Amino acid sequence: MAKKFNFNIKVYYEDTDAGGVVYYANYLKFLERARSEAIHSLGFSNKGLLENHGILLIVKSCNIQYKQPAQLEDLLEISSEATSFTKTSILMKQLILKNKDIISEADVHLVAVDNKGKPTKIPDQLKRKLEN
Repeated sequence: MAKKFNFNIKVYYEDTDAGGVVYYANYLKFLERARSEAIHSLGFSNKGLLENHGILLIVKSCNIQYKQPAQLEDLLEISSEATSFTKTSILMKQLILKNKDIISEADVHLVAVDNKGKPTKIPDQLKRKLEN
């Protein structure tokens, strides 16, 4: 069973549109922050993965569904879980919750690439930590 990561974020004025509702593209920023913090909690960082392992984790695709809006000063919880792996990629399920209700869900396909942008193997240490 894959490890689940949780990240909390507060909605600020800069995240909203004129109506006080979170602008749709900002959900992607929230998801990115949650993934970065999940990696960090395992003892890795995006910068460290590049410097120590010669890889970057990039988003190949993201399918996001918006179920309910988030608004100014809402407190959100983002849950992230790797659901499957290949040699070079990770599929991740991410949920954004407000008051324990799912308001958005995303399926994110991440790929490990080298400094030339070519797919490369995910470090075994990272994969093991994401799986457990």
